[in-house]
Amino acid sequence: MSPKLLAKGKFKGKEELTLEQHLQDTETACLAIFKGRILDNWCRFFKIKNKDQFLLLLRIACLFHDIGKANPEFIKLVLGAKPFKQTFRHEWISAFILHYPTVKEWLIKSSLDLDLEIITASVVGHHLQATPKQKDKIDAFGKPRSLAKELPLYFNHPQIINILERICQITNVEGLPKLPEKWIYGDSFWDSIYSDIIDTAEEFEYEIEEDSNRRALLLAVKAGLIVSDSVASGIYRTQTSEAIEEWVNKTLHSNPITAEEIEEKILQPRYRQIEQKTGNHFELKSFQQEAINLSSRLLLLSACGSGKTLFAYNWAKGVTKNYKIGRVIFLYPTRGTATEGFKDYVSWAPETEASLLTGTANYELRGMTENPTESTQDKDFTTEERLYALGFWHKRFFSATVDQFLSFLTHNYSAICLLPILADSVVIIDEIHSFSRSMFDNLVSFLQHFEIPVLCMTATLPTSRQEELTRRLEKQESGLGLEIYPTSSNRSQLKDLEEAETRPRYQINHTNQEEAKQKAIASYEEGKRILWVVNTVDRCREISEELGNTLNTEILTYHSRFRLKDRKKRHQETVNAFQQTEKSVIAVTTQVCEMSLDLDAEVLITELAPISALVQRFGRSNRHGNFDFSQIWVYEPPKTSPYTKNELESSSNFLSDIVSSNPVSQRLLAEKLQEYSLRERFSDGSSHFITGGYWATAEPFRESDDYSVSGILDEDIQEYIQLTASKNPDVDGLILPIPRKFIIDYPDRPTDLPKYLAIASKNNYCEIRGLG
Repeated sequence: MSPKLLAKGKFKGKEELTLEQHLQDTETACLAIFKGRILDNWCRFFKIKNKDQFLLLLRIACLFHDIGKANPEFIKLVLGAKPFKQTFRHEWISAFILHYPTVKEWLIKSSLDLDLEIITASVVGHHLQATPKQKDKIDAFGKPRSLAKELPLYFNHPQIINILERICQITNVEGLPKLPEKWIYGDSFWDSIYSDIIDTAEEFEYEIEEDSNRRALLLAVKAGLIVSDSVASGIYRTQTSEAIEEWVNKTLHSNPITAEEIEEKILQPRYRQIEQKTGNHFELKSFQQEAINLSSRLLLLSACGSGKTLFAYNWAKGVTKNYKIGRVIFLYPTRGTATEGFKDYVSWAPETEASLLTGTANYELRGMTENPTESTQDKDFTTEERLYALGFWHKRFFSATVDQFLSFLTHNYSAICLLPILADSVVIIDEIHSFSRSMFDNLVSFLQHFEIPVLCMTATLPTSRQEELTRRLEKQESGLGLEIYPTSSNRSQLKDLEEAETRPRYQINHTNQEEAKQKAIASYEEGKRILWVVNTVDRCREISEELGNTLNTEILTYHSRFRLKDRKKRHQETVNAFQQTEKSVIAVTTQVCEMSLDLDAEVLITELAPISALVQRFGRSNRHGNFDFSQIWVYEPPKTSPYTKNELESSSNFLSDIVSSNPVSQRLLAEKLQEYSLRERFSDGSSHFITGGYWATAEPFRESDDYSVSGILDEDIQEYIQLTASKNPDVDGLILPIPRKFIIDYPDRPTDLPKYLAIASKNNYCEIRGLG
């Protein structure tokens, strides 16, 4: 008697899902997703020339992808056996079968253009666990993971026969191939199949490097299979197979966004909010008005506080004239800036269409519900958790961290599942000056290989990075580089922007730390608002405590080393303190102020830092031109870390030049940044997603921080466990980064506390000063 082949086990009262049904569901999902505008935009995004060939290869991959589950080990696991290491991952077995001689001969008979390497690469990598060599905790492809000497294979099962017959219908191939009944350890035939895959993968990697069209097709099919499989599996968890097409139509295939929709849902409410705050009639600046007529691939270089976000949404309105798109995605480098962008703009849209997408979004949204504003009142922006990334498919306006969407370039599963949304979008990427080298490399890869309307924005950008974003590559056929706006020729014609950028804003001076302290004290006694920025958390805490003792007052302290719930409080109290003008205030912060704090200080004291960081710090003072000049004092830090000696030497030269030019404008800072910034290497445009070929494993999007890890305080352990068990988003509020020197060995560590979480002692923590 043949065993029942299963793809999924019982799930919350639902019966098991047969393997045949899941493979059919995945093909159904593929056809439901990739049609109409979504198919057009997907193929435009990946630069696919033949839509029919893409769909053909994807459908075959969908039907083949889990065929390797037809073995007794997998069935045993699905039926509830205690987890054990299977001899082979099921997608490895699927790849073995695609390289099985009779199967290759069978598919080659098709009169259609079948690219077997693309199909196999998509199948073997669809769980992002494919590597030719052992990698961290990921096993090397094709190597037996148990001591089993043989493994029965149920490829003559009626369910498999039905799937093969379906493939015959699609490919116009007659007859069925003879398939193996078992794998045997050490068998020369199976060893030859393994060798064939490894050799083919190596050759294929070279071929796609030389053939950009074939590579584009591979990437589109590879991602398309993951997306289709995700939908088929996700709908099984929540509904029935019959609901797949209806669900996809309802969530994904919405009407295109119009300029009028952006104006009505985002811009007009924001304009009214600005008018209420200022008491003045609101009018767009000339460069913001011009945004609607500009290129669909643009680099905006505009001074801090000049109104880049309003420019961006007006630019998006213009893009809708030439692109049929269904989403507007605004990407930020940090969770803080993404949350502020959501509050100020995206949250004005209907709750069914607006989304905040960050690593702690549910926690932030819960806080907005408890303390609503006009834009968030009586709205629920949360999504269905069981659908994970698919739960965002029905949204139309996004404020998100850049990782959430662009980490598909490093094989992040959730980001790949969001690709149908990304391909159907106009994308705005803010504060690109803050991107680390690896993040910037991924940005270049994104711009080079994918065709999408995109706006990158920053106040200043070093010359080498500007050249990277604007250069045109010979091998590309469209979407080559970004256009800079404003140009040197038209900038002078934009009167309000010209005035904002050339107006002297800063009086900048050299000093030392002791003199800086005396100037801070004197300014405080004069009733001024002072922002002091340092390069490390430890010095932030030290200076804050020292000033507090001297002035006998509580000094605002803001850095990254707080529990999230405390960091939110410190953030808000700092912003609120600088919004009032009746009394003096001092805040001591680290680099986190460079983007996440909308402050307007009268006096700025800062340690020397890389030039782009200094410019951002300067921009936290005299931001709105409410006084003639802000007083800025810069001194050398006691240690160069976390920066390099070369970075600080170039900054010192930059500083000496601008000090001699007081008072200083934003335009002068931008010009001198171009002159003194260190040149960087150019990216080659590669990324893990682009060059993966047969292989795919998830990699970090940002550089890893070896100095600190995520963790909790020892006093929060039980609360963390309870909140996690009840799926309460408040659990995120207990997380904080812990430097390795503060990690403690906790006796009797609870087994239900995630292993990746470090533990720090409450004795080293203060809600006002943070961990130290």
